[in-house]
Amino acid sequence: MTGHPAPAPSLLGVFAHPDDESLLAGGVLARHAAAGAHTAVVTATWAPDSHRAPELAEALGILGAGTPRMLGYADARVPGSAPGRARLLDAPLDEVVARLVRHVRELRADVVVTHDGYGQLTGHPDHVRTHRATLLAVHAAGLEHLHPEAGEPWQPGALYLATHPHSGVGELGALLRGVGKTVLSVPDEHVTATVDVRPWLDRKWSAIAAHRSEAKRERPLPGLLSRLPAEDRDRILATEWYTRLTPRPAPGREDALTA
Repeated sequence: MTGHPAPAPSLLGVFAHPDDESLLAGGVLARHAAAGAHTAVVTATWAPDSHRAPELAEALGILGAGTPRMLGYADARVPGSAPGRARLLDAPLDEVVARLVRHVRELRADVVVTHDGYGQLTGHPDHVRTHRATLLAVHAAGLEHLHPEAGEPWQPGALYLATHPHSGVGELGALLRGVGKTVLSVPDEHVTATVDVRPWLDRKWSAIAAHRSEAKRERPLPGLLSRLPAEDRDRILATEWYTRLTPRPAPGREDALTA
């Protein structure tokens, strides 16, 4: 007798800027939503009344990831992104963690996805800060005496870091170097999930293109991709790479530390 396939796990993405969700995990978000899983995205920077908020809403609608959840901190490099609000880099880390814990507990997602430790290829400081805050929040969300005001404890089963291995940089690295950007990648053995997202590529690209203000600019990745032939662009976007971390304690008991 053939068993039914396991349902896709619910998914929460935590990213620094509007467009990061589409560029880094758009295929996975669309894939899980298409399988009937609940998906959502928290965005750390830009104000909910900024011009990028409706672009984010459109992108999330395309990906099936609900409505925007924007923390509203200012982008490190764009002070006008959240007038009167602290930059994400300047906000107390515990404050950011507590706000993320609330979202994790409210959504009760099986899997959380965020930036890797480098802050992706370009090492943007907002990406790095979001990575660090998310790691702390995923751990804290499962502990009842941490941030009790943020709701009942919930421990996601896995945390995945969106990343790029050395072997996967290729044409994308050349694009970024061409506009003077840093290219940071991880050893191939750090990648634990390589996801072919070609079946969801149309949705992923439509979501990226929904960030019109970035697609019109010269140096941001949506703009670089929009000027490529579709075949080249699709080849760059067809694969997503992730590193899995397991925040839940492993089952069983040990009497020594093991690697």
